[in-house]
Amino acid sequence: MTRLAGRALRVTILVGESDVWHHRPLYSEIVHRAHEAGLAGASVFRGIEGFGASSLIHTSRLLSLSEDLPVAIVIVDTEERVREFLPQLDALVSEGLVILDDCEVIRYAGREQRV
Repeated sequence: MTRLAGRALRVTILVGESDVWHHRPLYSEIVHRAHEAGLAGASVFRGIEGFGASSLIHTSRLLSLSEDLPVAIVIVDTEERVREFLPQLDALVSEGLVILDDCEVIRYAGREQRV
């Protein structure tokens, strides 16, 4: 299990729900690559409304037919490990936003594995 405490770096990737990488949802590709890279963790959050560089508003409201809702992928690990992962994000994310934030990990604990 990866240990993580104290200073860390959070990368947040904002893309569209319908964005794909080789017929796979882009958010899923990013999470699986983060896992393969041994990063501490990644989570995907689906937005209900938003807009980006295109200035098109995407919403989940019933009167809207948008199927490209915003998705945020959040990854937290040490600065070194996150920065090593950034080239993969550069190759994957052609439209969207990638941001980095300093953060402090207070608690990072998984479930105990049962034998």
